[in-house]
Amino acid sequence: MTPGCLYPVFSSSLFYISLPVNFLPLFHDLNGRPCLLVGGGSIACRKARLLISAGATIHLVSPYLCDEMLRIIAESSVTLEKRAFQPSDLEGMALVIAATDQPMVNQQVAELASKQQKPVNVVDQPELCTVIMPAIIDRSPIMVAVSSGGTAPVLARNIRTRLEGLLPQGLGRLAELSARFRQQVKMRFKHLSERRRFWEAVYDGEITESVLSGNTHTAEQLIRKKLQNPDKKDSGEVYLVGAGPGDPDLLTFKALRLMQKADIVLYDNLVSHEIVELCRRDAEFIYVGKKSCCHAVPQERINSMMIEFARDGKRVVRLKGGDPFIFGRGGEELEVLAAHDVPFQVVPGITAASGCASYAGIPLTHRDYAHSVRFITGHGKAGSTKMPWTELKDTQQTLVFYMGIKNLEKICQNLMAEGCSPERPVAIIHRGTTERQKTVTGTLATISRIAQKVQIEPPSLIVIGDVVRLHKNLDWYRPAEAYDLPLVQ
Repeated sequence: MTPGCLYPVFSSSLFYISLPVNFLPLFHDLNGRPCLLVGGGSIACRKARLLISAGATIHLVSPYLCDEMLRIIAESSVTLEKRAFQPSDLEGMALVIAATDQPMVNQQVAELASKQQKPVNVVDQPELCTVIMPAIIDRSPIMVAVSSGGTAPVLARNIRTRLEGLLPQGLGRLAELSARFRQQVKMRFKHLSERRRFWEAVYDGEITESVLSGNTHTAEQLIRKKLQNPDKKDSGEVYLVGAGPGDPDLLTFKALRLMQKADIVLYDNLVSHEIVELCRRDAEFIYVGKKSCCHAVPQERINSMMIEFARDGKRVVRLKGGDPFIFGRGGEELEVLAAHDVPFQVVPGITAASGCASYAGIPLTHRDYAHSVRFITGHGKAGSTKMPWTELKDTQQTLVFYMGIKNLEKICQNLMAEGCSPERPVAIIHRGTTERQKTVTGTLATISRIAQKVQIEPPSLIVIGDVVRLHKNLDWYRPAEAYDLPLVQ
């Protein structure tokens, strides 16, 4: 929160329910104004930090100061009176906060402040308050306050936590950009309805996306063009979104936001149904999945669809499993978009190696087992498995093979031919992070036979290295009966 911002002091429940509400939501400008804080413990520290962020001048009264409060005083301009509260402390104060662990003192402060008609907040005693401190979502200068009127503060904080993920961090930049152009918009459009339509188009289009992705300079150029030609249709854009390994909870906030804006969704085979369901309901969904030796839509056609839809003004989400830049052909697709001047954004996702290994209880690096990790494609162009096998025999290195199940036996044989021990541990994680996750363990000498016996199929990830030994003790995610087999002795 930036100093001088309007700080929410009076607040009521922003989510209306049947309980009576006695507080009117207002925002109180405390910048440079004197505020009395009574108390020097941990609770008072929380209030002090809020007041400081709002630019208030704090007058602190307390005979006792905790270590954290001493640090706050040393780092901020806080006027300290190290003594008990006195009625004269209220003189000239714009806001009074009682935050002691002594109910009698809090009540005295509240009663005297109320008699002098000064706004007063008493921590955890709403019946003594004339103002309530809400739970705050800070996207300065955008502020959102959530309160239950003192009836359920933990619920208010829970609601704030949920809203945090829905409000991008760049909202403040968007508000600042709007402020810079507000007068120009007023001059350009004489009628309120015209101005409203203009800003609605701004907030729902490419200008906002440019701001939220950090391209404020581009956004300024776009808003100037829109002022000159407000009826011109926004150009389309492609969002290359990493959907992660399968669990919808592993999506990033930005991925979810763009998925909710999509007009067109092009999704791959590895993207789970639960994740596809999170996209905007009225979007057009087009399956372009790829399986080994079986492509539903050729890559060239996928490229042309993205270009065609974007040029038609559509917002296209290209939804890929894992991370689009790790064996996801993301770079190849962006090269084509860049060559045709199609604007795009990239949203990284949790790659399968990280997600699946974590859910299987296999740390990819560990000081006792592995000092590095290597991601390798087990299925190159035209099915090739050519790779520098000599470099892969280091026992202090974890190997992760993507798309390698069809070539599992060849991979194991090549590693053993380069001198790797046949007893080197191997794990196969099938559909990691999903409810169908299964983990199979073995060694270079045995894993092919085990995988064939339990009929492990793609999509599966192969992890090779001593870190696999930790799976037995660290396996925490058990959504279904797993095919966990002990390492062959």
